[in-house]
Amino acid sequence: MFIKMLISKSAVLNKRASKKSCVLAFVMMNASLLTGLSMIPISAQAAGLNELFGNKGAGQSKFLPVDEAFQVSSITRATAKGTQLLITFNITPGHYVYKDQLTLRFPKGLKASPFTFSQSPVSINDPTFGQVPVFTQRNVVATTTLTTNNGKGAKNAPIVIGWQGCAKAGLCYPPEKIKTTVNIAATRK
Repeated sequence: MFIKMLISKSAVLNKRASKKSCVLAFVMMNASLLTGLSMIPISAQAAGLNELFGNKGAGQSKFLPVDEAFQVSSITRATAKGTQLLITFNITPGHYVYKDQLTLRFPKGLKASPFTFSQSPVSINDPTFGQVPVFTQRNVVATTTLTTNNGKGAKNAPIVIGWQGCAKAGLCYPPEKIKTTVNIAATRK
């Protein structure tokens, strides 16, 4: 019985020592990694991102910054049916904008008609979203009409335009948001 207890105690101690060895090895590995990274200058760590997004001094980049790949602007004009909002996308060749990722966010009491587009989208098999309509044309204008629920006008209504685009070479940019304010004309009957 005494020998059996010693063997059991010994096995428990070996398991604890084994766990401590694993933890110690993990801590040492992390410490080595952190020490190694701290010795690399931050500029060298960022070099990979600069290669992707254009450190012009380091040579030609593979991908354009989002504001160079897509120039997006908006204008409004009052009509008898409310205020027309026109969102213009100037798309650099080799890039595209998702039709279904174009969104508007606005306060309660406002509404927007469905978007109409100056160009027809093309359908692609996107690795993220599957079969989707996109705009690859150099210039696309999305138009909607904004109105108030009560038909009266509204001053400085906050609007958030959401959209997303990708480079055909394999980079999808994060969703973008443009904040603006719009004066909404009263509807006339």
